[in-house]
Amino acid sequence: MMGAGGWLWMLIWIAALLFMVWFVVRGSTDRMPSEDATAILRARFARGEISQEEYERALGTLRNST
Repeated sequence: MMGAGGWLWMLIWIAALLFMVWFVVRGSTDRMPSEDATAILRARFARGEISQEEYERALGTLRNST
C-alpha cells in the first residue's frame, strides 16, 4: 500500500505531465491563422489551381478580415 507521500508524488507527476501536454498544445496554436491562409493561397496560386484574379480577390478578402 502507498502512504500519503506516495499519493502526493503520484499527484505531482500527473500535474507535471498535464502541464507539459498543455504547454506543447498551447505552443502549436500560437500561429496567426491569416498567415496560414495566406501561405495556402500562395501555394494554390503557384500550383495554378486559381487564377491571378481569384488570388488577388481572396488576398484582399483575407487582409480586410484581420
